[in-house]
Amino acid sequence: MTTEVRRPTGRRTGYVIAAAVDAALLYVINRWPGWDAVPFLTADTTQVLLAVNLSLVVGVVVNAVWIIHDPRWLTALGGLATTGAGLIALIRIWEVFPFSFTGGFDWALVTRVMLVVGIAGSMIAMIVGLGQLATAFRSKD
Repeated sequence: MTTEVRRPTGRRTGYVIAAAVDAALLYVINRWPGWDAVPFLTADTTQVLLAVNLSLVVGVVVNAVWIIHDPRWLTALGGLATTGAGLIALIRIWEVFPFSFTGGFDWALVTRVMLVVGIAGSMIAMIVGLGQLATAFRSKD
């Protein structure tokens, strides 16, 4: 029988890095250089920014909470929150599809396929997260 060892320092370092990356993305997308510096994004990008920003803010908040306290039930709940927010953003991006690709390769098809993979993966992750949350409550950790 093996026992899982949870190392708080390593986890917390990961939480700090994740929060910093999300915060940096918020800055890059909304301030400098801004989403409009990306040549294949159209003006319709403004229609997805709320969902994308929400996803990133949820990531920052959840990771900040985990830095302070991260029992299994809370990490499972936070994982559901971040995955749910990301799923909302992916669905909104699918609906609006704020991309305009040029050239001979069908990048629009590749992007659509990647969005489907992300949406499907997020749905699976939500189911797994619910199982983790139930397990965490049963184990009383």
